[in-house]
Amino acid sequence: MARIRVGLLPTASFMVGTLPVPKYADAEKTQFATDRETGARLMTITLFFMEEDRAEALKITVPETGLPNGLKPGMPVMPVELFATPWARIFNGQLSDGIAYRVDRLDLLTPAPTAEAA
Repeated sequence: MARIRVGLLPTASFMVGTLPVPKYADAEKTQFATDRETGARLMTITLFFMEEDRAEALKITVPETGLPNGLKPGMPVMPVELFATPWARIFNGQLSDGIAYRVDRLDLLTPAPTAEAA
């Protein structure tokens, strides 16, 4: 499957939408998904992606080792090594497709000062 590095404009920003939750390797949720190279447990987190005049919620997979301490909804973060992988499958005779997002880690950012703080 094609793995595509995502290029971001300098105006791009990300904000944590949800706390990370474990990603499972099976539908019964009995086995955690792990990184093939490091063995680290994989987590899923929703980030709000804002760029120029648009915003989207992205569900992103990140190794547990790539999550900063103290991560909370609303915090500004920057994904490091963001990749997109298009996927498609037939389920019950219907085609499903989408894009899976994956990062190596999330870096916490210091929020920009507000006009009130200046």
